[in-house]
Amino acid sequence: MKEIRIHGRGGQGAVLAARMLASAFVLEGKSVASFPMYGFERRGAPVVAFTRIDDKPIREKTQIYTPDCLIVIDPGLLALTTLFTGLKPEGVFILNSPKKLTEQPSENLKTSGVVNATQIAVEEIGRDIPNTCLLGAFAATTSWLKLQSLLDCLPDYLSGDILQRNLKSTERGYREVEVTKW
Repeated sequence: MKEIRIHGRGGQGAVLAARMLASAFVLEGKSVASFPMYGFERRGAPVVAFTRIDDKPIREKTQIYTPDCLIVIDPGLLALTTLFTGLKPEGVFILNSPKKLTEQPSENLKTSGVVNATQIAVEEIGRDIPNTCLLGAFAATTSWLKLQSLLDCLPDYLSGDILQRNLKSTERGYREVEVTKW
């Protein structure tokens, strides 16, 4: 089983990203479980969303305490002292940031993918909603999921012009992520 924990703030699309990710894995024949955890339900409040993927049915419904992958939508959340707590050895980290990581933020981290998803979202979507860009970066960094599966699931959540803009954002995240092996 692979477990993914997504950290963001209200309004950045963390919960929707977890659902989209789950849908893309379903297209590839996987079993999934995806759900959010809210603190205060308001724009800007910290939000955590969880997605589990496996080849067999998933019965576990708890929060993810030992993720295989962390996705951080808001780079300000790097200040959380508990962000990397429980990250499994050989862990993966996807970060929205204009700056490269200069040092390994956790000894369990093996692979990181950094992309300026905020800039891409503003350029492609017209708003700072970087979730789909980070999903593209996730696919490129982990190779757990095909980019095409992500692109194929987006019409279940978006339509019209905003769908086309998010498709471009996802593709750019996939192409522009800078992957580092630690």
